[in-house]
Amino acid sequence: MTRNRGPQQGEGQGTVTAATPGHLGRNLGVLVAVALVLAACSGGPVDVPTSTVPATVDPDKAGPPDPAIPPAWPLTGVPVDEVDDRPALAVKIENLPQARPQTGLEQADMVWEEVVEGGITRFVAVYHSQSPETVGPVRSVRPMDPAIVGPTRGVLAFSGGQPPFVEAVRAAGIQTVVHDEGDDGFFLKKGKRAPHNLYGTPADFWAQADDDRTAPPTQLRHVRIPGQGTATTTGAPLSLLDVKLTFASRAQWVWDAEQAAFLRNEGTTPAASSDGTRLSAQNVVALSVEVRDTQFKDPAGTPVPETLLVGSGDGLVASGGKHVAVTWSQESVDEPLVLTGPDGEPVLLEQGVTWVELVPREGGSWTVS
Repeated sequence: MTRNRGPQQGEGQGTVTAATPGHLGRNLGVLVAVALVLAACSGGPVDVPTSTVPATVDPDKAGPPDPAIPPAWPLTGVPVDEVDDRPALAVKIENLPQARPQTGLEQADMVWEEVVEGGITRFVAVYHSQSPETVGPVRSVRPMDPAIVGPTRGVLAFSGGQPPFVEAVRAAGIQTVVHDEGDDGFFLKKGKRAPHNLYGTPADFWAQADDDRTAPPTQLRHVRIPGQGTATTTGAPLSLLDVKLTFASRAQWVWDAEQAAFLRNEGTTPAASSDGTRLSAQNVVALSVEVRDTQFKDPAGTPVPETLLVGSGDGLVASGGKHVAVTWSQESVDEPLVLTGPDGEPVLLEQGVTWVELVPREGGSWTVS
């Protein structure tokens, strides 16, 4: 700081010396007092002089910057350096005993199990973060598929289907890749009997995606920090989730703490992919849903049912070896499923693979132990 000097030799009495901060403070106080007196006499507003020195912020006292949210795969919540811009690819996969073990299910980000005709079930396997070399057996479309795939705004590959079902998929804004229409990527696998021998190549399915098909929006919500999921932090312990879908179909999910995942059984038989990988999930979601008759029949004359997903109902979420009751809702075929916890807050899943069990309200059930 430069100290103030008194008058120096050669300086006249008219010379103004630099004022100290104390002088400025006293002068400013006098100005304020005068302004107050004048205002009191005139009844006008008081204009208090303000400093013209710009304010500064001590960087040591500034708050921390907002943390950057790292990118994550939209269907699993798993962090990644960069999300692939390709669209979500859904494939209809058969689940008859003759179709097992299936190929590629272990690499799906999400798998939906739906009831079809005759009490059997079928899978909608949705891929984005991983791309298996082949998937299958590939089968036909069903009327509930638009509500499952529509929110991803992606691509659905299937063998064929009744015209109204195919048109409903396209009306939901989903791009289709269809074997019966001559689209690329399908092949007949040797050693398998028809109709369980149709397989597909995801790379070829993705190659046919329209240019405006990009990475899917987030579907179900996932935690940013593992171990902080709604069921994991607030739920009751669970070692076995036993899901009865129909008189002919049953799935079990067994918690394996060492793998930090639920392992799937078909009935009571361990389920594995064709390469021997045990089918597993970090999250299992069971939804109580209405299933109705569509008045359509399959080629064998069996009535084709439809699961209604646009609506709401009760459900269960299992994560981290625990479970919690939830309510579910979906506003339209192009809006994602919403899960809400007992506290009215959105349910957070653990990072990783999610399987969704669509359990009929009549005839279906689940138990936990």
